[in-house]
Amino acid sequence: MLRFRLFEAPFIQSFKPHTFLIRAQMGSYSTTSSSAQNSPKLVFRQLFEKESSTYTYLLADASHPQKPALLIDPVDKTADRDLALVKELGLKLIYAINTHVHADHVTGSGLIKVGLKLLNLTKFPGVRSIISKASNAKADIFVEPGDKIYFGDIFLEVRATPGHTLGCVTYVTGDGPNQPQPRMAFTGDALLIRGCGRTDFQGGSSDKLYDSVHSQIFKLPKDTLLYPAHDYKGFTVSTVGEEMLYNPRLSKDKETFKNIMQNLNLSYPKMMDVAVPANMVCGLQETKSEAC
Repeated sequence: MLRFRLFEAPFIQSFKPHTFLIRAQMGSYSTTSSSAQNSPKLVFRQLFEKESSTYTYLLADASHPQKPALLIDPVDKTADRDLALVKELGLKLIYAINTHVHADHVTGSGLIKVGLKLLNLTKFPGVRSIISKASNAKADIFVEPGDKIYFGDIFLEVRATPGHTLGCVTYVTGDGPNQPQPRMAFTGDALLIRGCGRTDFQGGSSDKLYDSVHSQIFKLPKDTLLYPAHDYKGFTVSTVGEEMLYNPRLSKDKETFKNIMQNLNLSYPKMMDVAVPANMVCGLQETKSEAC
């Protein structure tokens, strides 16, 4: 039976070769992650920012005494909304996570950290920002493939899915009796519903993206729920099985996929020159704040 102790600040602990646990530590008590009667109850909200068609995801462990929560891909323009929701639901936000350095919007990670201070939530440890080490962006915690991000007894597994950018990762809920079922994968821009992110900037590669999706996402159980960072047609969720069958790009062989991506003729992203530099520093480029 695996036991771990929760204290006052997050840390990264060696688990096995090339794998780490990022534990949410918020008290001086123990919890048992493998006990059937203590199966976590997931709080899940899918939120939308209409200007960039970006999805932000709020996840929390409601069965944990302090209801630890995290946000995936927050947007600066909706940071106030996200914080208000966290407060209304009585959750304790501990992480603001990005799947990659976005080019179409400015991340809300830095503003959320500042906002927690303004809301006078000083009795809790500050929220930590997380991004992949491969992104070369600024954050409190850098993750690599195989790392696990714990919030209460629930965790997200980090899978490298480069191709849209060099630093893209997919966050996947854990596999086990106490983890949410079916599993959930937060794919960023690597895999969209019936599509995928472009591969013509930020170190993108159609060859790498194809391999990433097929080896890291399509190998998940077919009922795994897929939640992308964007949707432009009104879809909210798909599954691995659906995308393997119906994705008009990634259901094809690699050479066909590469040809499709090379002939998209997409325009230059209108926010790129603002968003990318800002997102390298948690969205707080102008202030050069230490809020990352």
